[in-house]
Amino acid sequence: MKSDRLLSILLLLQTRGRVPAHELADRLEVSVRTIYRDIEALSASGVPVYAERGRHGGIELLAGFRTDVTGLTADESRALFILAAQGAHAALGLDAALGSALRKVMAALPAPHRPAAEATSRRVLVDATRWKSGPQKAVDLEVLQDAVFSDRRLRLRYRHGGEREARTYTVDPYGLVAKAGVWYLVADRRARPQLFRADRVRSARLLDDPVRRRPGVELADVWEVLRRQVEERPGGVVVTVRVRRERLDMFQRMLASALTELPDDDGGSEWVTARLSFPFVLAARQLLAFTDQVEVLSPPEARAELAAAARSVTDLYQPVVEGRG
Repeated sequence: MKSDRLLSILLLLQTRGRVPAHELADRLEVSVRTIYRDIEALSASGVPVYAERGRHGGIELLAGFRTDVTGLTADESRALFILAAQGAHAALGLDAALGSALRKVMAALPAPHRPAAEATSRRVLVDATRWKSGPQKAVDLEVLQDAVFSDRRLRLRYRHGGEREARTYTVDPYGLVAKAGVWYLVADRRARPQLFRADRVRSARLLDDPVRRRPGVELADVWEVLRRQVEERPGGVVVTVRVRRERLDMFQRMLASALTELPDDDGGSEWVTARLSFPFVLAARQLLAFTDQVEVLSPPEARAELAAAARSVTDLYQPVVEGRG
């Protein structure tokens, strides 16, 4: 809608100052000619906006002009008060700033929208942490934030999962990402994207060198590449199991990341077949948590691994059982 586009132009100019017409056109997915027509419409409605041509020209509001956000719709007002992962603001030291910002937004909202926005903040809560994720290690994001916002390189001492000793890396950060309650530093190392869990960073030091990001690449682009690498990483072994129906819900919740397809549940049989993908056979041992409620059907090496693990557990407790006898 044209009215939405005019408001977007107004807010962009108010936030950014002078903006080239072609940049506004790209942002709003219209032609440059349409942008100039919109500028004429804003000017005719009393908004002090003007355009300067030339190499360093652009579209700009008259100095000192400000507008409120009374153009917000009811849905836009409500959306502002549904904020995911409140713990994320605390980790970044922004809890107080968030509360202050929301109070200012509430004061600037059109009066008819305020009750709905206030009700939304009380009735909708987004908690991005996983169930039973256990106690979270405190993460110090201060140096990582400094690097991200000052556009400087970082020297990290970082311990990879499964390794005891930390390694030293020099990286070029793009930004921070919070996923399911876990913070990650997204960075380039030797011009290649890499993901670093913030809670595995043993130390971080800001370097004097400016960051060396790949031209035209943004945080969202790098995150998408890394996310796909993690989610599409092929498993080392596909394991077929059968699950007792009464344990199916818990089975799906606990092993969601390993399931390659949803179990075929026709509702008629006692057992349901499912397939999982594990990085290696040893990882299938986690199925022992279901005792006799889950049986591995194939491959044979997975069955043998679970049988060996079960014997080890039996041997561990056998002396205790005999002592009691």
